[in-house]
Amino acid sequence: MKMKKEIKRIALLTGGGDCSGLNAVIRAVVKSAILKYNYEVIGFMGGYHGLYMNDYIKLDLKNVAGIFHQGGTILKMSNKDNLFNFKTVDDKGKVVYKDVSDVAIENLKKLNIDALIIIGGDGTLTSARDFARKGVNVVGIPKTIDNDVPATEITFGYRTALDHIMLSLDALHTTAYSHDRVMILEVMGRNAGWLALEGGIAGSADVILIPEIPYDINSVAKTVFDRYNRGSKFTIICVSEGAKPVDGDVTIKAIDKDSPDSIKLGGVGDILAAKLEKVIKPVTGQDIRVTTLGYIQRGGVTNTFDRVLGTKYGAYSVDMIARNEFGRMVIIQNDRMDSVRIEEVVGSGKTGQTSSGGARIVNPHGDLVNAARDIGITFGD
Repeated sequence: MKMKKEIKRIALLTGGGDCSGLNAVIRAVVKSAILKYNYEVIGFMGGYHGLYMNDYIKLDLKNVAGIFHQGGTILKMSNKDNLFNFKTVDDKGKVVYKDVSDVAIENLKKLNIDALIIIGGDGTLTSARDFARKGVNVVGIPKTIDNDVPATEITFGYRTALDHIMLSLDALHTTAYSHDRVMILEVMGRNAGWLALEGGIAGSADVILIPEIPYDINSVAKTVFDRYNRGSKFTIICVSEGAKPVDGDVTIKAIDKDSPDSIKLGGVGDILAAKLEKVIKPVTGQDIRVTTLGYIQRGGVTNTFDRVLGTKYGAYSVDMIARNEFGRMVIIQNDRMDSVRIEEVVGSGKTGQTSSGGARIVNPHGDLVNAARDIGITFGD
C-alpha cells in the first residue's frame, strides 16, 4: 500500500488566457493552505514559462489580501509555453521545438515542492496530465470563460463574462431603437455557444447564432423582416465567434502556430453583416452595425458568483493535496465538489500534444435552447 506523502510546500501557476476569478482561486489556495494545513505556498510567474525559468514569488496572507475583486491574475500567465514542445533557437538560428519538461521538474525538486496546482484550460491541463505522467504531484483546476471544459458543470469566469455581454446588449438596444438599426454583437466562446446563448437571452437578443446550430442567412433576414413589419424596426443579434452558416465554415481571424489553440476565430460578425445587408437593406433601408466585444469579456471586476465559485475550487484543490489525490482535476457536479482524472478531461493522447476529451457544448435540443425559442428568439435555422 502506497504511503501518503507528507506535504509541506506547494506551488501553483495560472496558464492560458486570463479570466475573472483567477485571483479568487489563488486567494483561496493560499489562505486554505496556510490557515488549514500550515503549508508554505509559492506561485510561478507567467504560467509554465515561470516554471521553466524558475521565476516565482512566495505567496502568503499579506500578498493575497485585496485581490478578491480583481480580474486577471497576480501571477500573470502565458498560453505559448508548452514545455513538452518548447520553442527554442539552435546555434544556427533555426527554430526548433524540444521537450524541456525535465528542467521544470528539476526546479520543483530544488524548491522542495510537494504538489503543484495547475489552473487552466485544455492546453494547460494537457501539460498538467503530462507532468503527472512524469511523477509530479499535480492537481488541476479548470479555467475558461467559454464554459466548455468537460466533466464539470461550470467554470469560473464564465458568469462575469456573461455580465459583460448582457450589459453590452443592453447598451446596444438604445442605439438600435433610436436609429431603427440591426445591431450585431460578436462574442467569444470558440466552438461552444454558451456565452452567446445565455448572454443573448439575458440581453434580450432577437437572434442568437451559435456553433451548435448552423444558420441560414435567409432565416436570419426573415426575423428582421418579421420584426420590421410588425413595427419593431430594430433587431439585436448575438453571434458566437464559432458560428457558421449551413453551407460554410467558421471564420478564422488568424493562425498562431506558437499557441496550443492555433486557430484564432473572429470576424463572423462582419461577414454576417455584409451578407445580411445585401438582403435586408433594399427592402427596409436598415443599416447594420457590428460590435466585437473581444477581450472585455475576460476582464473587469469579478462578480459575486465567480468570487464564490473560485473560492470553492481553490479550497477544494488544497483538500485534494492533503488527501494525496493527484493527477486529478477539481469539478462540480450536482452542485457538489468532486474530482476526475485529468485524462478524462483532455484525453489520453501523446505527451506534448494538446488534446481534448471533447468540449462541453450546447445541446441544440436542450431546455435552454427550447426556452429561448419559446420566447421568440430565433437561431437562424
